[in-house]
Amino acid sequence: MKGKRSWNWLFHVYMGMFLLYMLLPLVVMGGAALNNSRFPSVYPWVGFTDRWFVDLLDDGRMWSSFRNTLLVAIAVVILAVPIGTAAAILVNGLRGPLRSALYGLMVAPILTPGAVIGISTLLFWNKFEVPAGLHLSVLGQTSYIAAFVMLLVLARLQSFDRDLEEAALDLGASHPQVIRRILLPHLYPAIGAGAAIAFFQSIENFNTTLFTRGTYDTLTVYVFSKVRSGITPTINALALILIAITVLGVIWYEISRRRSARRFANLATPGA
Repeated sequence: MKGKRSWNWLFHVYMGMFLLYMLLPLVVMGGAALNNSRFPSVYPWVGFTDRWFVDLLDDGRMWSSFRNTLLVAIAVVILAVPIGTAAAILVNGLRGPLRSALYGLMVAPILTPGAVIGISTLLFWNKFEVPAGLHLSVLGQTSYIAAFVMLLVLARLQSFDRDLEEAALDLGASHPQVIRRILLPHLYPAIGAGAAIAFFQSIENFNTTLFTRGTYDTLTVYVFSKVRSGITPTINALALILIAITVLGVIWYEISRRRSARRFANLATPGA
């Protein structure tokens, strides 16, 4: 019993240190957005200010970069989700060397450095006289982000009962009906998670975008240029806004999940 208490104590210490390691940089970064200092720092503390949020609102280049980032991320989701889902369904239905070859072909871009993907995308489409731009950023990012979607959907397919497909076909359903009414509803959680991962992977992408963007800016490229020319706390203000939106989204999701769980428990309770 004493040894168990010691392990519990060590576990709580480890979790506390882990959370501190993860959250302290975010707190410092957010605090720098409220500090009236020319440089992004919390020490020495000069005083509270909102000037960096005002400068952020007046930064037209940043908002243009942010808009481009969202457009690219949405386009990547539109392309990567169906490609990854279709690849997962195909890989799951194959057997033998062909399955291994297709799986390796889809996973290989994940292991390839982003700079290599960006340069390869630029050189490949340059042969067809396609100029660099956000469209090439979308294609370059999709080439490896689709693999993340495929892995998530493929993992979900492992829990799918193939007997349901056979039963539906025996009852006269067509293959498109089986996919639309039986397979896809089972895959919706994985498809949703894949879409979220694809969206955030695209937003944070830098290497591939840097080589394919042409004359357009995205948020990561804009931040990189600010670091080279002299970063100001406006970047911290943007980061603080994004963190706040993320936290509010998590809180909203958790509240909705608990309400749904209580509603389901009430319906499942006899006499409720």
